Amino acid sequence: MSDRNVPEGERRIPAGPRAERKREAILTAARTLFLRDGFDAGVDQIAAEAGVSKVTVYNHFGTKQALFVEVIKQGLDAPLGDTLVDAVDRLGEGDDLRTAFTAAARAWVRNIRSNPDVLAMRNLIAREAHRVPELEEAWRHGGPTLHHPEARDALEKLTAAGRLEISDPEVAIIQLYSLLVFPHMVFSTYGTTVDDAFADRLVTAGVDMFLSYYGPRPA
Repeated sequence: MSDRNVPEGERRIPAGPRAERKREAILTAARTLFLRDGFDAGVDQIAAEAGVSKVTVYNHFGTKQALFVEVIKQGLDAPLGDTLVDAVDRLGEGDDLRTAFTAAARAWVRNIRSNPDVLAMRNLIAREAHRVPELEEAWRHGGPTLHHPEARDALEKLTAAGRLEISDPEVAIIQLYSLLVFPHMVFSTYGTTVDDAFADRLVTAGVDMFLSYYGPRPA
C-alpha cells in the first residue's frame, strides 16, 4: 500500500469506542511527528507511534494529506479551550460585554503563549502549505468548518443575542485572530517573543477595535 491514500470506495471508516480510541491515538502520534518532521513524517512512523497498523491509519483518514489537515483542524482551537465559549454562554443582558470579552481574550492568549506547540502548529501550516501544494488546496476547499469552529460559534451566539452585529463570521474570526493571535505567530517565526505587558496591550486594544466595529450600533 502506498504512502498516499486509500481510494474512497475501498475505505471502511471504523466506528465504536475502540475505534475512537485508536483514532485519538493516531491523531496524537501524527501531531507529534508532524510538528517534529513536517509533512515528511511517514504513515509507517505514525502507525508505529500510535500502536496501530498502517491500514488502520488509512481506514480512519484515507490519506496522509487528510490526516495532516485533521491534525491542524484539531489544533487550531486547542488553546481556546472553553474560555471564550464559556464567557459567551455566561453573558446576560446586563453584563459588560467588553469586560467579559477582554477576560476571555486574555485567557485565550495566555494559553497560546504558554504552549509552544500552539505557535509551532501555526508555523507548520505556513511552512508546509507552500512546500506541499495539495495541502493548501485541501485547506482552501475544506470549507468554513475547518476555520476555528469554537470561536466562530461563540461569535455567532453573540450575534444571535444582539450583542454583536456580524454579517460574515468567517471574516470576523480571521480578524479576531489577526488582532489577538497573529502578532505572536510573527514574533515566534523569527525566534522572538512578545513580553507580558505588550501582550496585554495587544489584547485590550484588539478587543476595543473588534467591538468598536462589530458592536451594535446605537438606535
